[in-house]
Amino acid sequence: MSTQKTLLGFIAGAAVGALAGILLAPEKGSDIRRKITDKSGELADSVKVSFGDFIDQVKNTYSKTEDAASDFEKQAKAKMNNLKSDVNTGMENSF
Repeated sequence: MSTQKTLLGFIAGAAVGALAGILLAPEKGSDIRRKITDKSGELADSVKVSFGDFIDQVKNTYSKTEDAASDFEKQAKAKMNNLKSDVNTGMENSF
């Protein structure tokens, strides 16, 4: 999660820096508005890519967790069956 926060902070910082640079530049208003529009589009694309990467990471983590839970369930069932077998064998030997 800290990687995601770092990435988001970097994107936000870049956006603020770009906007400040555009607004402080001595240019015509129409040129500044065009640059803001262009930068906004670039930022939106960057956020989409970052969000897509985040979703992929969540899906991957979910899949790994699901696999681990399935493996744990299989191991628990095997141990339970072994324990039942040991109990049944012990019961048969005591009679």
